[in-house]
Amino acid sequence: MGIKERREKEQEDLRQKILDAASELFAKEGYSNVSMRKIARKIEYSPTTIYLYFKDKTDLLNQICEETFSNLIKDIEKIETTFYEPISCLRKGMRTYVDFGLKYPNHYEVTFITPISEYLGEDHHPYEGSSGQKAFEHIVQMVTDSMKASQIKRGDVATISQTLWAGIHGVTSLLIAHKDFSFVEKDALIDNTIDTLIKGLQH
Repeated sequence: MGIKERREKEQEDLRQKILDAASELFAKEGYSNVSMRKIARKIEYSPTTIYLYFKDKTDLLNQICEETFSNLIKDIEKIETTFYEPISCLRKGMRTYVDFGLKYPNHYEVTFITPISEYLGEDHHPYEGSSGQKAFEHIVQMVTDSMKASQIKRGDVATISQTLWAGIHGVTSLLIAHKDFSFVEKDALIDNTIDTLIKGLQH
């Protein structure tokens, strides 16, 4: 690895370190209670260093969300190239969503639970054309394909897609937020939630 490549890798590693630290603090303390100075203290750099990578705290929050959605989309797209039966793709896609949230709980909490628009405003964080919309469209497509294959009942695609998302978001959020609750075995709970949601859509 040459000097240029090494420098670029170091810069990318530091950028990721900032994102990870910010997502952890935003999740634990709340976005409004976290300053750029506090993030800098956590990574043991000066606040000036963070501003070399991010314009302000709003930009930092936006980048966390964009990165989270982008990584989730990549995981789901792998499923779409592996499972050809629509209902299997839908089921595995839902499971992939939950697994992703549990693997990256801080990023998930910031992206899917924090009221982003409340802090950034709709004008600065529009849904149309966003990575969030693109991620959700994968669920919509899986539902549409499953309907066309007569593997689930026909109905309003938007309503069904949002219902499925509400279900998997619910179990993901509960497992992240209530670690001390006496849940049944985690995989059994996740799989049963997904099975129940899908069976409710079948004839």
